[in-house]
Amino acid sequence: MSDILVTVEQAAEQLKLHPKTVLRYIHDGRLPATRIGKAYRIERAKLVEFSGVVSGYTSASNDVRTTCIVDIPRITPESAERMAMFLNAAAMTGDAKTPPLHINTAFDPLATSMKVVVIGSPSDAARLLEMLQLQLGSSR
Repeated sequence: MSDILVTVEQAAEQLKLHPKTVLRYIHDGRLPATRIGKAYRIERAKLVEFSGVVSGYTSASNDVRTTCIVDIPRITPESAERMAMFLNAAAMTGDAKTPPLHINTAFDPLATSMKVVVIGSPSDAARLLEMLQLQLGSSR
């Protein structure tokens, strides 16, 4: 184990949390740690990965991600529902090596508009946006 280990107190200070909260994360399995005697030690790289803060550490899990928000005006509730199902189905394609693509949709009945939030790798988000554009072109 060549990585630097930190104590629960150091991790709590770095995450700006109470030490008991860090211990709860460890017990819940959300934060990997090693038990040494009666105390826990956390690998600094795992702590950085857990916090989601980009720093001098590089990790395969810190791939570039993008967030896109698309506003679709003048859409019927039925079309918005079909579009949401289409986008969610398209987001689930890929294999185990493909990073996940997250989709959130919201329909505003008063404004008759729909918002689509896409979070994923830039190439996957671009492909989904192209599919969205094609779907919008065929439905209007």
